[in-house]
Amino acid sequence: MRRLGEIALIADYLAPLAAHPAALGLKDDAALLTGLPPHGLVVTADGLVAGVHFFEDDDPGDAAYKALAVNISDLAAKAARPLAYTMTLALAEAPTEEWAQRFTAGLTRAQAKFGIALIGGDTVTARGAWWISITAFGEACPRGLVPRGGAKAGDLLYVSGTLGDAALGLKLRLSEAAFGPHVPPEHRKFLRGRYLYPEPRLPLAPALASEASAAMDISDGLALDLSRMCQASQVSAEVWTPAIPLSEAARAIVANHCDALKTILTGGDDYEILAAVPPDRASAFEAASLAAGVPVARVGAAIAGAGAPSFKAADGSEIDLPAKGFEHFKV
Repeated sequence: MRRLGEIALIADYLAPLAAHPAALGLKDDAALLTGLPPHGLVVTADGLVAGVHFFEDDDPGDAAYKALAVNISDLAAKAARPLAYTMTLALAEAPTEEWAQRFTAGLTRAQAKFGIALIGGDTVTARGAWWISITAFGEACPRGLVPRGGAKAGDLLYVSGTLGDAALGLKLRLSEAAFGPHVPPEHRKFLRGRYLYPEPRLPLAPALASEASAAMDISDGLALDLSRMCQASQVSAEVWTPAIPLSEAARAIVANHCDALKTILTGGDDYEILAAVPPDRASAFEAASLAAGVPVARVGAAIAGAGAPSFKAADGSEIDLPAKGFEHFKV
């Protein structure tokens, strides 16, 4: 199959993604954003590398979808509305037409789902694994953004959706034998799907904007990301692990593998929302979340202090988490 040079890749496959007028059809060296939002732009960037964030043999469309989705998740946590994005794509060799078709199909799917369009970027040669980096721009809500560091002692902690599905799905992707032979096919498919296709909680943005004192998306595991929120807010936290929302598939695995709970708390790739909400705003937050169609669960509370968050079992004992979550450049 014919391979594509940089010019053909941009003109034939990437330019059709650039429907936003700021992109100028990808025929210039820069984009022009006009009529900027009155409350400002929220800007976020994430890069995904083959062999680190996805598998080398994954469908490139799945990798592209995930790359855009994880950036949209950051915008959602800041209560921002997606506007546009730029992308840097680094490939070790000229892509085939089939690869380009799959890659852009994944981006097309994500753009349609999240209401965003490409406005520019770069294509370069990689010396090693291929990677994709996206910078996403969003319209800020009237308060600007919902900060990571706004939690106060006494705030209630909520998470959206269900946690741990992607981490369990990754273990199943790494080994069919993970968790034994009794994981039903439909559970395997669901968990792997949650790893491949994050679900940014954009509909939750209005509830976060009006009711939350702090919010962030859970990308590196609840334990680590809650630690980050606490550090930024200068508080600590307690989490009651029986309240952690689990899917049917995750619940079945935890019932048979006690260590699976630690994977759920530390595994990462959830791309759900962690929010701190003042007690007197909790009912309003829950009602707004319900109206938005996004399930949320109260899992703990922020407390005074500077220590690491504690995770309590049903009997009140503290769960030891030797690994707190995924970190790049861990030492």
